[in-house]
Amino acid sequence: MKIYQADAFTNSVFKGNPAAVVPLKKWIDVSIMQQIAAENNLSETVFFKENKDESFDIRWFTPETEVDLCGHATLAAAHVLFKHLGFYAEEIIFQSISGKLTVTKKDLFYWLNFPAKPPKPIPVPKLLPESIGTIPIYTGLHTDLLVLVNDDQIVKKMKPDISILKSLDVRGVIITAKSSETGIDFVSRFFAPSLGVPEDPVTGSAHTVLIPFWSKRLGKKFLTARQLSARGGYIECVDKGDRVEIGGQAVTYLIGEIFI
Repeated sequence: MKIYQADAFTNSVFKGNPAAVVPLKKWIDVSIMQQIAAENNLSETVFFKENKDESFDIRWFTPETEVDLCGHATLAAAHVLFKHLGFYAEEIIFQSISGKLTVTKKDLFYWLNFPAKPPKPIPVPKLLPESIGTIPIYTGLHTDLLVLVNDDQIVKKMKPDISILKSLDVRGVIITAKSSETGIDFVSRFFAPSLGVPEDPVTGSAHTVLIPFWSKRLGKKFLTARQLSARGGYIECVDKGDRVEIGGQAVTYLIGEIFI
């Protein structure tokens, strides 16, 4: 099997979020896909196969489990299709457990079209302030826990207690704040220890929660965002109501072969 590794939500290698991409002619056993993901030891490995109607079935695996949705790996898969596998149509259609997902290439950016997941306010989880070292302004939930804090420096410098975050009954924890950087609307970091990902460098799926939240809070439909992990990433965002568009670049890091 061919394997590609691409850095997503960046225009240079060693930044953004790396994802392994494995194109398939037909599905292989789930246990093998999980073992490949564990061997790669990246936050996500994405597998896809083409259908007769030229759409693609797509699945995502962390080193520990399959997940329902992953933005940066979908972007990486689209990058591989457009750049390396000769896909020339304007739009790629992916069929997934989360429904139909599309990726459109416009100039240097790939635009993901995903379902919006606006968070609903919930009380602050009991151990959360202890874990993150600050009292949140707001907490909301839609699959992931969204935690709003006072400023972007808190987000940048935060060293959460991962063991506490892992005990929360959520897929992941998004820490976010309004940005103080000119030209950037909001910042975030994303932690998903329950999925085997202590911190994800740049998280497209988290922006399905972040975009509707910040769009309503700032009164804007087009937003720019930065994820403040060590690698960092830049994301352009559009609120389309029940859908969101997530824009980013990607670069190829390696091309190889898997022998099993």
